[in-house]
Amino acid sequence: MPPSLEDHARACLVTDGPQRHAVPVALRYDPQEDPLAVRLVFPPDVSPDGAENEWVFTRSLLEAGMTRPAETESGDVRVWPCGRVQAVMELRSDHGMAVIQFDRAPLLRFLRRTHAAEEPVTTEAAH
Repeated sequence: MPPSLEDHARACLVTDGPQRHAVPVALRYDPQEDPLAVRLVFPPDVSPDGAENEWVFTRSLLEAGMTRPAETESGDVRVWPCGRVQAVMELRSDHGMAVIQFDRAPLLRFLRRTHAAEEPVTTEAAH
């Protein structure tokens, strides 16, 4: 079975104030657990309850959001491109809403790695 992956990206939490807050985000993919899903994990210090905050949604949503606006059926996760080099993600829960801006490059690199992780590994038999 393919191994799980973890990458990291720096995001910018967008607020209504003049300052933006840099946030480290873990990007996770586990093809054994769910080959269609990706996970974004935010550190406890940016969570309303002080715990690590994980968002799970389809990889295809993240891929689509790199080139056009995309969202989950429930509308709790929205992703869209912002100019040529950035992407924006809106996350909604019962606790509120967050808008996060990413550079697209780490997200695209992560997506490429998820596809490479699914590809079967072939080995040649020794003779």
